[in-house]
This record gives sequence, C-alpha cells and structure tokens, in this order.
Amino acid sequence: MRIVSLLPSTTEILHALGAGQDVVGVTFECDYPPSARTARIVSTSSLPDGLTPGAIDDLVAQRLAAGEDLYHLDAGALAGLDADVVVTQDLCAVCAVDVSVVDDALAHLGCQAQVVTTDPHTLEDVLASIEQLGDVCGRPTAARQLVATLRRRLAAVSAAVSGRHRPRALVLEWTDPPFAPGHWVPQMVQTAGATTVMGEAGTKAYRVSWADVAACAPDLIVSAPCGFALPASVELARDMTASGHLPPDIPVWAVDANASFARPGPRLVDGVEALAAIMHAPAVGPPDPAIAEQVR
Repeated sequence: MRIVSLLPSTTEILHALGAGQDVVGVTFECDYPPSARTARIVSTSSLPDGLTPGAIDDLVAQRLAAGEDLYHLDAGALAGLDADVVVTQDLCAVCAVDVSVVDDALAHLGCQAQVVTTDPHTLEDVLASIEQLGDVCGRPTAARQLVATLRRRLAAVSAAVSGRHRPRALVLEWTDPPFAPGHWVPQMVQTAGATTVMGEAGTKAYRVSWADVAACAPDLIVSAPCGFALPASVELARDMTASGHLPPDIPVWAVDANASFARPGPRLVDGVEALAAIMHAPAVGPPDPAIAEQVR
C-alpha cells in the first residue's frame, strides 16, 4: 500500500501503527517521527516565513475571507507517487489542505486513490481516528492495542488527580490575539484535574479579549500557540507576560503545542500528563521539561 498523509497527526499515527514504510508522501510539517521526513513533501504553506503571531492572524483572516487557500498541494509530486490512499482532513482550513482541494487534484490527475478524511473534535474522536487508520492501512490489531495503551494512560492520570482541588486553568491556543481553546483541549484540561474557564470541548477555538481573560479569573495560564514548539512557545509566553495584558502574579506556563496539544494524535496523552503535572505537582511529579516550562 502506498499512502500519502496530508496531516502531521495522521503521519504520526501511521508510523505508530507500523505503517511508516507505506507512507510515500507527507506535508512540510510532518516532522515526527524523524523518519517521516524521508517521504516526498507534497504540501507546503502559502504563508511567508518569519511572521509574528499577530501578523499571521491578520493574514489568515484576510485569505480565508477572500476564499484563498493557505496550503499548496503539489499535484506534480502527487502524480508521481501512484498513491493507493490519500489521508486528509475536513476539520480546519487553517490546519491543512482541505479535502475538496485533494478531490479536485486527484480528479485532474485521473488518480483513483481512496481519499480518507479524519475529522476529530474530541479525545474520543482522536482515538476513533487511530482505529479508522488502522483499518485503512491493514493494521487493526495494532490500532486497538495503541488505543488501549492510551486509554490506560488517561485513566492513570484521572486516578492520580481524583479528589484533588481543581484549579481554574486557561489554555490559550493563540496569544496575539488571544484564543480560548476548543476541540479536544478543554477535555485535556478536565482530564488533567483542572477546571477550564474558557472553551468548550468539541467546538472551535475562538477569539477573546484580554479583558475576557482577566474576567474569567484563572488560577494559572498555559500558553499553547497552535503550531509552535516549546522554544517558540516560551518566547511568546514571555512576550505575553511582558505586555501587561495578564492579571499580575498568575503563574504562566508554556507548552509544546506543536507536539502535544494541536495535533490530534497519540501525543495528546503526553500533553494531558504534562498538564496534570503542572496543575498537581509535586503529587503527580514534575512535567516533562521537553513539553512544558514555567515562564512566571
């Protein structure tokens, strides 16, 4: 089987299921595991490099309003891969190539590849997508085993924080302007033993004001800007604290949103474990320094 994965999360899942050798095409963002980088890159961003979060937000809003794509699908590269399956998404136009673009490209090429879409909105949806891809790539047993392992880890977190005080936590999925969390992130917070003060599981992240942030009275703030790894997340969190927008004396943490919060794959459980350690240290133990760092 020859698979093109147009999502970093599905690339991770396919590799975790032992189907990495079948993945022949990926996006420019598919960087985990490192072996994923050996596949041909067929999708790139149309956004210029080096933009600030505020500039990114402005440009994305402008292009979406104009009906312009945020990603380029290289039909020429796709044509040479002779794919049997193309995995894409129907979740977020800001996250990856839209399924309609893939359908149009395959029709233009006369390619008969099966198009598989994933559309996870909650943690349960993410686990279901792992089993879905296991069926697609012929590894259903591996998928069930991986899901069972992830469920055990989530249950262990729930048990560790059971009965403990639940702090009021705010995860920001963007910092300029601030965005309240959506999709699976509020569930991650709840599972980690905290109360999420903004955002609703299964719905989209949404823009808020700094006055909204102050009014929700969080006990701590976690900066998880979508698409940013830990070093950049730390810098953005420092900028945020230096701006004076945040209520004083509230602890602020930065996390690797790129690896463990934004991508709906197995490493979301790493994010849940990191949140539990942030909220309930030292009882749970310190968070993994590769995932989380306290900024204030």
